Amino acid sequence: MIAPTIGRARDVIPRNVTTAQAGDTVEITIGVKNVAREITLESAQTADEVGALVATALAKGGVLTLADQRGRHVLVPVESLGFVEMGPEEQRRVGFGAL
Repeated sequence: MIAPTIGRARDVIPRNVTTAQAGDTVEITIGVKNVAREITLESAQTADEVGALVATALAKGGVLTLADQRGRHVLVPVESLGFVEMGPEEQRRVGFGAL
């Protein structure tokens, strides 16, 4: 599994990235300036780790690169970031019962 990393588009192979426990996922929603749709992905990294990657990318400029659990890569130029929202994945409710 490839974990999120930051850097230029050619630097997509991360090294020595600590991930969360197996089965723990963080849902990440990225808002891009002047784009109506949001980008949503699930990552095995913790919210703190992803937050540190976003902060570093904003400080250095360039491209924020994240990979989801399926191995897909999302590359967003830092100048285009509108917001980044992180939180635990919600459990999907099944049925029509009142909670």
